[in-house]
Amino acid sequence: MSTTGVLDLADLASVRRFAALVRGEHPRVDLLINNAGVMAIPERRLTPDGFELTFGTNHLGHFALTGLLLPALVNGRATRVITVSAMVARQGRLQFDNLDWHANYAPMRAYASSKLANVMFAVELGRRAQGLLTSAAVHPGTALTGLQQHTSRLARVIAGLILEPLIGHSAEEAAAVTIHAATSSDVVNGGFYAPTGRFEMRGRPGPVRLPKAAADSDLRERLWQVSEELTGVHYEFATAAGDGKA
Repeated sequence: MSTTGVLDLADLASVRRFAALVRGEHPRVDLLINNAGVMAIPERRLTPDGFELTFGTNHLGHFALTGLLLPALVNGRATRVITVSAMVARQGRLQFDNLDWHANYAPMRAYASSKLANVMFAVELGRRAQGLLTSAAVHPGTALTGLQQHTSRLARVIAGLILEPLIGHSAEEAAAVTIHAATSSDVVNGGFYAPTGRFEMRGRPGPVRLPKAAADSDLRERLWQVSEELTGVHYEFATAAGDGKA
């Protein structure tokens, strides 16, 4: 691949430039892994577009990128879109009147709600794009990565002593779930995949239950509509399918 470019998912202008670059050089995209993220930002911050940084990066950036790449994805061969969530998605709750966290900002609650949005997006994309591509969500279990950089030093030390060696696994092992979702013939549209060991913290990749909100079609529809309004990216599945015909 010759495509090069900088992608900042917190900045919709950057997302649009990058998507245009990819589509210009690659009219067919077979796999998209939505994997970027920020976690536990200590204070409420906004993206250049005025969104709360965690929700704007983790959900809206991926929503916009996937929608802008849709014609190339539909034109792909057995295309898959894999969206990486987290275990805390199960504790997440979307406050539609407070998506920008203007009230009662809490770092981990903001992160959990953005990760719930990831799963809801993946499931709803699979429903809407049925027959055009396969969409699935994953969570990698428990692993230490650079994502925890905003937690306290003490918390990181304790996690290093307990989290990975006793109840979690390495970043490399955690990545196996994403690889499984991207390549396995057992993956189904709208599925959710994670380590299948105790408490989904580590173990062999496999299907797991959806967070309750992600199984609610009305909530998914509402999130989809809000996401289109906020990003200005509207998914045109019929048009994309037509563009994808050689």
